[in-house]
Amino acid sequence: MDLHMHFPPELLDAIAEAVIAKLKPLLSSRKTAEDELFDVDGIAAYLRVDRQRIYEWTSQSAIPHTKVGKFLRFRKSVIDRWLSDHSTPSASPPPARILR
Repeated sequence: MDLHMHFPPELLDAIAEAVIAKLKPLLSSRKTAEDELFDVDGIAAYLRVDRQRIYEWTSQSAIPHTKVGKFLRFRKSVIDRWLSDHSTPSASPPPARILR
Protein backbone atom coordinates (compact mmCIF):
# COMPACT_ATOMS: atom_id res chain seq x y z
CA MET A 1 0.00 0.00 0.00
CA ASP A 2 1.59 3.27 -1.15
CA LEU A 3 0.74 6.22 1.12
CA HIS A 4 2.77 8.89 -0.69
CA MET A 5 0.71 11.97 -1.32
CA HIS A 6 1.65 14.89 -3.48
CA PHE A 7 0.47 18.37 -2.63
CA PRO A 8 0.92 21.44 -4.77
CA PRO A 9 3.54 23.82 -3.33
CA GLU A 10 0.93 26.58 -3.01
CA LEU A 11 -1.15 24.40 -0.70
CA LEU A 12 1.87 23.51 1.44
CA ASP A 13 2.78 27.21 1.71
CA ALA A 14 -0.77 28.08 2.74
CA ILE A 15 -0.77 25.34 5.39
CA ALA A 16 2.61 26.49 6.70
CA GLU A 17 1.45 30.12 6.92
CA ALA A 18 -1.71 29.07 8.77
CA VAL A 19 0.30 27.00 11.27
CA ILE A 20 2.74 29.88 11.83
CA ALA A 21 -0.12 32.32 12.36
CA LYS A 22 -1.63 30.01 15.00
CA LEU A 23 1.68 29.41 16.78
CA LYS A 24 3.02 32.98 16.74
CA PRO A 25 0.86 34.29 19.62
CA LEU A 26 1.67 31.24 21.71
CA LEU A 27 5.41 31.56 21.16
CA SER A 28 5.58 35.32 21.67
CA SER A 29 3.72 35.11 24.98
CA ARG A 30 6.15 32.58 26.42
CA LYS A 31 8.88 33.98 28.59
CA THR A 32 12.40 33.24 27.56
CA ALA A 33 15.20 32.40 29.97
CA GLU A 34 16.50 35.92 29.42
CA ASP A 35 13.22 37.34 30.78
CA GLU A 36 13.54 35.33 33.97
CA LEU A 37 13.18 37.33 37.17
CA PHE A 38 15.20 36.36 40.21
CA ASP A 39 14.43 37.13 43.82
CA VAL A 40 17.28 37.67 46.30
CA ASP A 41 17.81 33.95 46.89
CA GLY A 42 17.70 33.23 43.17
CA ILE A 43 20.21 35.93 42.21
CA ALA A 44 22.50 34.94 45.07
CA ALA A 45 22.48 31.36 43.82
CA TYR A 46 22.95 32.47 40.20
CA LEU A 47 25.95 34.66 41.10
CA ARG A 48 27.18 32.20 43.75
CA VAL A 49 27.37 34.79 46.49
CA ASP A 50 25.58 35.03 49.80
CA ARG A 51 22.35 36.96 50.33
CA GLN A 52 24.10 39.60 52.41
CA ARG A 53 26.34 40.48 49.46
CA ILE A 54 23.23 41.02 47.29
CA TYR A 55 21.72 43.34 49.91
CA GLU A 56 25.00 45.28 50.14
CA TRP A 57 25.20 45.68 46.37
CA THR A 58 21.58 46.82 46.08
CA SER A 59 21.94 49.34 48.92
CA GLN A 60 24.98 50.77 47.10
CA SER A 61 23.17 50.63 43.73
CA ALA A 62 26.08 48.50 42.55
CA ILE A 63 23.89 45.84 40.93
CA PRO A 64 20.91 46.52 38.66
CA HIS A 65 17.65 45.70 40.36
CA THR A 66 13.98 46.56 40.52
CA LYS A 67 11.78 46.94 43.56
CA VAL A 68 8.32 45.48 43.35
CA GLY A 69 6.78 46.96 46.45
CA LYS A 70 9.27 45.99 49.12
CA PHE A 71 10.64 43.03 47.14
CA LEU A 72 13.87 43.11 45.17
CA ARG A 73 13.84 41.56 41.69
CA PHE A 74 16.66 41.01 39.20
CA ARG A 75 16.15 40.39 35.46
CA LYS A 76 18.54 37.72 34.14
CA SER A 77 19.28 39.51 30.84
CA VAL A 78 20.19 42.73 32.69
CA ILE A 79 22.39 40.84 35.18
CA ASP A 80 24.15 39.00 32.34
CA ARG A 81 24.84 42.34 30.60
CA TRP A 82 26.05 43.80 33.92
CA LEU A 83 28.42 40.87 34.36
CA SER A 84 29.81 41.36 30.85
CA ASP A 85 30.24 45.09 31.41
CA HIS A 86 32.13 44.44 34.64
CA SER A 87 34.40 41.66 33.44
CA THR A 88 38.13 42.29 33.46
CA PRO A 89 40.07 41.04 30.45
CA SER A 90 43.18 39.02 31.03
CA ALA A 91 46.39 41.08 30.98
CA SER A 92 48.37 38.24 29.47
CA PRO A 93 47.67 35.12 27.42
CA PRO A 94 47.08 31.88 29.31
CA PRO A 95 50.04 29.59 29.87
CA ALA A 96 50.86 27.34 26.92
CA ARG A 97 49.87 24.17 28.78
CA ILE A 98 46.27 25.43 29.06
CA LEU A 99 46.06 26.10 25.32
CA ARG A 100 46.87 22.50 24.38
